[in-house]
Amino acid sequence: MGIRRDSPKNSPSKKTTLKHLFDLDPKPYVGSPLPSPRRGGGGTDCEHDGILSAISYCNSVFTFTDPQESPSQQDLKRLKLMDVVSLLKSPKKPLQEQLLSPLMSMVSVNLFRPLPPPSKTSIVSALPDDEELSTFTPLWPHLQLVYDILLRLVLNVDSKKLKDYIAHQFIRNLLYLFQSEDPRERESLKNVFHRIYSRFTSYRSFMRKAMNDVFLHYVFETEKHCGIGELLEIWGSIINGFGVPLKEEHKLFLMRVLLPLHKPKGLQVYHRQLAYCVSQFVQKEPALGGVVVRGILRYWPITNCHKEVLLIGELEELVENIDPDQYRTLALPLCSRITRCFNSCNSQVAERALYVWNNEQFVKMASEAMEEVFPVVVEGMEKNLKLHWSKSVKQLTENVKAMLEEMDPPLYDKCLREIHHRESEAHREQVKRQQKWDQIETAAAKHSHFLQPTKTICVSSH
Repeated sequence: MGIRRDSPKNSPSKKTTLKHLFDLDPKPYVGSPLPSPRRGGGGTDCEHDGILSAISYCNSVFTFTDPQESPSQQDLKRLKLMDVVSLLKSPKKPLQEQLLSPLMSMVSVNLFRPLPPPSKTSIVSALPDDEELSTFTPLWPHLQLVYDILLRLVLNVDSKKLKDYIAHQFIRNLLYLFQSEDPRERESLKNVFHRIYSRFTSYRSFMRKAMNDVFLHYVFETEKHCGIGELLEIWGSIINGFGVPLKEEHKLFLMRVLLPLHKPKGLQVYHRQLAYCVSQFVQKEPALGGVVVRGILRYWPITNCHKEVLLIGELEELVENIDPDQYRTLALPLCSRITRCFNSCNSQVAERALYVWNNEQFVKMASEAMEEVFPVVVEGMEKNLKLHWSKSVKQLTENVKAMLEEMDPPLYDKCLREIHHRESEAHREQVKRQQKWDQIETAAAKHSHFLQPTKTICVSSH
């Protein structure tokens, strides 16, 4: 993106003394101060030239991997970047407008760069509590300060003046950087992007659409992106500010973007942020609960046990915010899925599904359609007690069974009788089927000589 890859030219040589090394020590930095204004117009010009010189030097990009790069020049650039940050922090004097262009140009040169190909550990490193495995960019000593400069420009400079520099292409470039594997860079990007969204109201529609494009590309094409969690955090703040009743555009975002995000195998990386976004919608309009629950059930995993545990927890939280008028229609599909989960051979999935019955709202929802729900649940309970391998799962099943028996003993007994009746009918059908097969085998044995091939002798003429 027009970023210079060559190392900056060598600056005049300087002897490496102990004093020089102490000056480079990264303690609370005072740094080489920018020229202070003097009396008269000459001092202001000198200060302006010094700032421009520092900004110009910061346009030099270091890779931190090229052995020909000078460590002293890398440190010098870091110091000059700190000088620029100190200038932007100063409350005494507003930033001169003519410095905006070189500053934004310097920010673009340093940030907008080709990212390295994803490493094999990119998915693992994005999991919570695995920061030790994350891939950290060697450019961070400079990038951190550049992001700080950009954030202060967005916060402190009039948005009308910045519009000439922060346009649609600038925002697209920022979105591209969310693919960085360095969690520190993604965190800084999240802060900057959110501030831009807050201040540039005319860009909000474009920014939402651009983020949605990233989500859809991730779900339906690549399933590879490191910054989905950070983008969902931004969306969580945006959704929190939506007014009620929700606009149709926002409901479509829920159905077409957020619900399909439950599908990818990397869900565990960003599930916390996704669940927060979805719950915000249901809290604002409880009538959306039915759409959300059916959407999650549609994308239920088949072989991914960890995802099942996460989705069971999300469904349990959603039940507490769903409109009670929808309990009867949602009770059977929800309880059927929970029953299949506590019949799972994976003990974690089974235990998590059984714990759902400790939730008062879930039990209340199930009681709204007991005639339909109980036959399914009771059959699952009996299957667990007979066949499940885990003692803890069987113990939890006993506890839930006792609770359900207390809710409606006659209905529970009726369900048990129906189960026994179906089992006996199935056994009789199996016996009849076996008898027919025995008859067929006996008849085949009696007439086996008809099935034997005729023996022939071939005589060769040679």
